[in-house]
Amino acid sequence: MEIERLNIWKLGVELAKDVYVLTEKFPKKEVYSLTDQIRRAAVSVPSNIAEGKGRSSAKDFINFLNVARGSLYELMTQLYIAREIGYLTEEDFSTFQKKIEDLSHKIIAMTKYLRNKK
Repeated sequence: MEIERLNIWKLGVELAKDVYVLTEKFPKKEVYSLTDQIRRAAVSVPSNIAEGKGRSSAKDFINFLNVARGSLYELMTQLYIAREIGYLTEEDFSTFQKKIEDLSHKIIAMTKYLRNKK
């Protein structure tokens, strides 16, 4: 499938997978609240990249890339909250912060590429 060749999509899938593993450590009482929100935000990233790639125009793709970046910001905020309430170690938080920032920069680069491609 064409989307499988897109590096930002692969990184998004990897991030979502890592988030699922990470949140397995969260208290079971959180499974339908913070855990669920964190997982949804993480899954939203590659999902929006894929949906944008499947659209017919660069403009549409750019819009979905912006939504994916918004989901990264949402995820970062939720991980920050998880750290603040003691569900996440500083080390895990830092690891995910770096992954999120790296993917955000790559999405920005793809957005610039698409804008200049016209």
